[in-house]
Amino acid sequence: MHVTPASPVTPVPTSDLYDEHGEALALCTTQFRQFGGRRLFAGPVRTVSCHEDNALLRALVNTPGGGAVLVMDGGGSLRTALTGDLIAGAAQRNGWAGLIVNGAVRDSVALGGLDLGVKALGTVPRKSGKTGAGTVDVPVTIGEVTFRPGDTVHADDDGTVIVPTA
Repeated sequence: MHVTPASPVTPVPTSDLYDEHGEALALCTTQFRQFGGRRLFAGPVRTVSCHEDNALLRALVNTPGGGAVLVMDGGGSLRTALTGDLIAGAAQRNGWAGLIVNGAVRDSVALGGLDLGVKALGTVPRKSGKTGAGTVDVPVTIGEVTFRPGDTVHADDDGTVIVPTA
């Protein structure tokens, strides 16, 4: 399944969204850390499910992002980094709004200098595999919620919320 992102979404602070919409939103309970220079970001969800292998996501961020947020389900692994400054830099250049990584990143100082939202569980210097294993644009469940391609995600220092597609 391939999802074409809609037009860019104006980010709204997650606390404001939750105050207005409450339980109509899906609240991700995973306590991601902020790494990118853009601390408030939002966009249509695209997904990659890839365990300790970043070949698929590297290919995806090198396509037009259209303001989407790429949610990467690395199974929570902190053994290898799914993204670093090169992949995140490609995402920024190609118009992605942000990256949410259920796993680790590397090059954290450089990530902070990018105009891109980047949330992840932590850091590790080890590179990931490059076999291309995984799937693109499939529902992924992280932090008690399912991110579905086409839903809208808003993320900031307070958390991550999903506005389900109507």
